[in-house]
Amino acid sequence: MSSPLTDATNALSTSALHELTPRQRKETVLASLPSAGSMLAQAASHGESPSPADLVEPIQRINEVLRQYGVEFELNDTSRVITRIVDRETGDVLRQIPAEEVLAIAERLEEFQGRLINLQA
Repeated sequence: MSSPLTDATNALSTSALHELTPRQRKETVLASLPSAGSMLAQAASHGESPSPADLVEPIQRINEVLRQYGVEFELNDTSRVITRIVDRETGDVLRQIPAEEVLAIAERLEEFQGRLINLQA
């Protein structure tokens, strides 16, 4: 599956990338990406929304880059993105957004959806 990030990085030749400084590489790739929200706006105009399967690959690529900084992203079974700040030395989770408690509350609320209001008089 093609994505704007894949297209932008593949469009540049490998030799050209090695000749640039890291900052220049980043700026070159960012310049070749579509504007923020354009993919979402395009999908919304066609009545589509990204499926969880469409998000798996981009999240994996983001994790490959940010894992060295102790940041991880995960897509849970309800298609919520979970962000974790991890201690790189011990692997302990320092912070998670949303917190486990919030995820548990959201799961319970989904179970009660439709049962909270009794429409019979």
